[in-house]
Amino acid sequence: MAGQLTPGRFIALTDEPFVVFIVGMRINRLWHLRKWTFGVLAFIKQYKLLLKHPEKGFMGGQHIIYPRGMGMIMYWKSYDDLDKWARDPSEPHLETWKRYNQLVRGNGTFGVWHETYLIDPAKYEAIYSSMPSFALGTVFPLVPALGRKETARRRLGGDNEVIVESPAKDAAPPPQPNLPKPTPVPN
Repeated sequence: MAGQLTPGRFIALTDEPFVVFIVGMRINRLWHLRKWTFGVLAFIKQYKLLLKHPEKGFMGGQHIIYPRGMGMIMYWKSYDDLDKWARDPSEPHLETWKRYNQLVRGNGTFGVWHETYLIDPAKYEAIYSSMPSFALGTVFPLVPALGRKETARRRLGGDNEVIVESPAKDAAPPPQPNLPKPTPVPN
């Protein structure tokens, strides 16, 4: 989570549906280095390829590391984009999936898991306070958490009182590193 610190409270804002895909692997037999190294390298290769091709619908993500494993929280524009990428014979994922099944063949060397969430823009909320862009804040614009955006309940469409005033009122707009830069207007 490197990057420029953004003082204040900001939310990641979108009015479009999106997909959160969490995928990972667990190393069950540490001494089978050759087999689970295949999984680690496949994760890295596919992630790098997706970053080079945003037209596939992959918006970005965050790596996660946990005991005996690693994974990724991925953000996709749609489930159709994710499914097409996973099943398309021209994409490396399908071959990796087949190779995993051949290499491991149920022997438990390493396991793979995933979770898929289809997110309605009115049914999520995210807040980032005094930190660099992170998670959804790397793929959607960050805006100050003020007014209807000041509390979690309000961001989800409800009503409540603000009990802790937001420092976002005095904050400058955050940098938007992953968003398209405006085209300069010639003089």
